[in-house]
Amino acid sequence: MGESVLINRRTFIKTGASTMALAALATSPLRLLASTEMIKLTILHTNDWHSRIDPFATDAGNNAGMGGAAVRSALIKKIRQQEKNVLLLDAGDIFQGTPYFNFFEGELEYKLMSEMGYDVATLGNHDFDNGIEGIVNQLRHAQFSFVNCNYQFKDTLLEGKIKPYRVIKKQGLKIGILGVGIELQGLVPGELYGNIKYGDAIDAANKTAALLKQEEKCDYVVCLSHLGYKYNSNKISDIRLASQTKNIDLIIGGHTHTLLQAPDIQKNAENKMVMINQVGWGGTHLGRIDLIFTTGPKQALQTTSALLPLQNNKS
Repeated sequence: MGESVLINRRTFIKTGASTMALAALATSPLRLLASTEMIKLTILHTNDWHSRIDPFATDAGNNAGMGGAAVRSALIKKIRQQEKNVLLLDAGDIFQGTPYFNFFEGELEYKLMSEMGYDVATLGNHDFDNGIEGIVNQLRHAQFSFVNCNYQFKDTLLEGKIKPYRVIKKQGLKIGILGVGIELQGLVPGELYGNIKYGDAIDAANKTAALLKQEEKCDYVVCLSHLGYKYNSNKISDIRLASQTKNIDLIIGGHTHTLLQAPDIQKNAENKMVMINQVGWGGTHLGRIDLIFTTGPKQALQTTSALLPLQNNKS
């Protein structure tokens, strides 16, 4: 018996990058490389894997044989062996969906994510399915950070345990990572989220992203969002978040279980380009975004993306 990972690679050039720099890269890469140090950053991401520890059953339609923690872990390990600077992120709804959660209450999910080397995650609405206390009870198994800047955790057991953002350094790059969550009222029973107060996601993201760029001097800002990709209404979504904010370079989304074949590119409030990506649900895919930065000043020159299906082939 064996396992393999099938890779469907899609690439694109980030249209918001410097036109002159891209032209130089296209016409005279050796000249550019000779005069400028290049740093590569690889961002791997998941969302809404909903306690799907094992692969989907063989009769699960389009998801038949897809996913599973083992094949995901193997691919992440392989990429880390190939790339120097890797970030591993999750956009929420880690909990709920299989008997593993009903029995272990999230312990297994956090332990597996820790073994895979996740760096940062945000909270989804289903992560509250065992209440605030359920999250707190399992946090000791999480060797990674949780971020959210628009929930107020004062006077709850999560106060001080969820930070608005985290800054990670990779080969001289400073990457700021913030989180935003969906309105819990009407979506999650009140007794499960208790005294957590919801704050406007756009306002909170704007303030936090500005802090990351201006005070923390981050070279790149990632927003982990559990708002949903888009809606046929005025409900806050990743599309609206992108268009009404500044200083965010990449939005990694969740909640709507949207499988994007390549990141969506939107213009922000300053007419600059923002990437949005989301990779379905159930852990069937791993998202990959590769960024090439110049140094002095640090700037994202070129971006490629890959949607990596996690397929278990047994023979």
